[in-house]
Amino acid sequence: MAKLGLHKQIVGDLSLPDSSPFAKLLGSYIQSKSLLDIHRLHVRIIKSNFASETFILNRLIDAYGRCGSLEDAGKVFNRMPQRNIFSWNSVISVLTKLGYVDEAAGFFDSMPEHDQCSWNSIISGLAQQDRFGEALHYFVRMHREDFVLNEYSFGSALSACSGLKNIKIGAQIHALIAKTRFFSNVYMGSALVDMYGKCGSVSCGQRAFDDMSERNRVSWNSLITCYEQNGPASAAFQVFLRMMDCGIEPDELTYASVVSACASLSAIKEGKQIHARVVKCNKLRDDLVLGNALVDMYAKCNKINEARCIFDRMPVRNVVSETSMVSGYAKVASVRTARLMFAKMMERNIVSWNALIAGYTQNGENEEALRLFRLLKRESVCPTHYTFGNLLNACANLTDLQLGRQAHTHVLKHGFRFQFGEESDIFVGNSLIDMYMKCGSVEDASLVFKTMMERDWVSWNAMIVGYAQNGYGNKALELFKNMLASGEKPDHVTMIGVLCACSHAGLVEEGRHHFSSMSREHGLVPLKDHYTCMVDLLGRTGCLDEAKNLIETMPMKPDAVVWGSLLGACKVHRNIRLGKYVAEKILEIDPSNSGPYVLLSNMYAELGRWGDVVRVRKLMRKRGVIKQPGCSWIEVQGHVSVFMVKDKKHPQRKAIYSVLNALIKQMKRAEYLPDAGDEEAYEELATSAAVG
Repeated sequence: MAKLGLHKQIVGDLSLPDSSPFAKLLGSYIQSKSLLDIHRLHVRIIKSNFASETFILNRLIDAYGRCGSLEDAGKVFNRMPQRNIFSWNSVISVLTKLGYVDEAAGFFDSMPEHDQCSWNSIISGLAQQDRFGEALHYFVRMHREDFVLNEYSFGSALSACSGLKNIKIGAQIHALIAKTRFFSNVYMGSALVDMYGKCGSVSCGQRAFDDMSERNRVSWNSLITCYEQNGPASAAFQVFLRMMDCGIEPDELTYASVVSACASLSAIKEGKQIHARVVKCNKLRDDLVLGNALVDMYAKCNKINEARCIFDRMPVRNVVSETSMVSGYAKVASVRTARLMFAKMMERNIVSWNALIAGYTQNGENEEALRLFRLLKRESVCPTHYTFGNLLNACANLTDLQLGRQAHTHVLKHGFRFQFGEESDIFVGNSLIDMYMKCGSVEDASLVFKTMMERDWVSWNAMIVGYAQNGYGNKALELFKNMLASGEKPDHVTMIGVLCACSHAGLVEEGRHHFSSMSREHGLVPLKDHYTCMVDLLGRTGCLDEAKNLIETMPMKPDAVVWGSLLGACKVHRNIRLGKYVAEKILEIDPSNSGPYVLLSNMYAELGRWGDVVRVRKLMRKRGVIKQPGCSWIEVQGHVSVFMVKDKKHPQRKAIYSVLNALIKQMKRAEYLPDAGDEEAYEELATSAAVG
């Protein structure tokens, strides 16, 4: 009513003493975003004594700009008989707010003079439009031309550093701020914590926070987010508790960050406590960002029913909510449900596709992962490095070299250079190495490793372990020396590869040296897998008693795997005494395991102790232990055929058994007698042929 009265007064009175009533009305129209009212008032201004007044025309430019009418703002500016610095600044402000930053920069450069507001407007506008490098360029120019930098200049520049993740320039700006009165400004301190957090420097972010003489909710939120995004996530929760102790009331951003930290830690108990606090607060209960964080937290903690319950109660959902559910269902092996939810999504992004592809790969449905990737390509969705990481993992699991090479072609087409950066794609190169090694193509893996722009410890590990697994022990050890020379530190996986390499190459002394160097030189405590590798190495080279002593002095309880490695060595070296002892140890751990019985039986057979062979087999039957039937497979033109002993369901069983019978007849005609150790396999062959 007051606005309407003022409007009538202005319309009726043609002799206003000044233009302040016009300015007041423009302010109210800006708040209501009423472009029509601004046009009407503009007509009234033209008819008044203030049609050429610079002050009110500047306000008109601002009003048109705030209501999104760049054309009207430009017309007012172009028709002004006189302009001042505020006129130019108003146009720059309009251009940057509407996203016309190139035009704003050109306009800025054509200005007859600049002031602090001009510089801040162009720097802020560029930073808000993600033109971070240019924003810093203008900030540097402003400083060089001796304009006074204020909290708005510093704030926009720090935002640009955050966008670029450029901690070097950010630290220089921090040094500049330290010399000004803004150093104790709470807004500035919060911006510094945020910048260091986004640049990945937790320690600098914590120091900036500690230096603040005054803190508000934004300051605490910035530090919590810093720890949540960079780790350790547990510190984010500790900062949250300190915030509560200081009497600062959390908001939706606080809770969202803390819930995300709980998700990273799989801290379901703490996550439920935060959820309970949220439920008690009406204004937070329906917040979209917080709801998404809760769905994601429960999904990552394998509480998919709770996640679904929150998801179903959300009044508004978006692609983030649905993607969290897709990922959650895939994580708990409900891939079919994940696919149904994916199919119902109104909007999908690449994160949604990646979540489902990863779900298929993680649950062993590699062919389906590949089919989904083909669908992604058909729908013209641009894959990311995460997509290719999962795709290559699927190819590696299938050990399908042809598909792996096709995937490699796609990687090359997308221009991945395997280097660090804001979107590091090094792990795509690592996935390529792993895929080629698992498919047995050592040369291709080596070529990828050599052509990588940069490498991390995973790259070295993939090569060392790959060489070892493919029987290139000496190459693995040579690469390990190169790794140490490059300054990269080995981890537990590296040392497994090194010990396997020594085992394949029969290098006992070198294996002993590397095993002892783990704790002595690299600060690594040997795990069960490292002991298993050493037992395998000692067993292969006939050091059976040393291998037994190593097992019995392990700091952890030996399992069936490590004893099984020694039992295999006992068979190779025909040490029946130790073999019997080891077999008994395995059966104490896993009585239903048929492996020890079969190996022990074969060892007796090799020594001609047929009575013991019969005794072992009777013991198996008495204890109800069933030997798993033999199985083999072959791939022909991309199709895998599987063969089982006594198989009656194979579609080509008649032809297979016909060939088997022919082979057995040839063996008999040749008077072939199998070795004692192969006798069981020969019996299975004959039994299968008879069944056929």
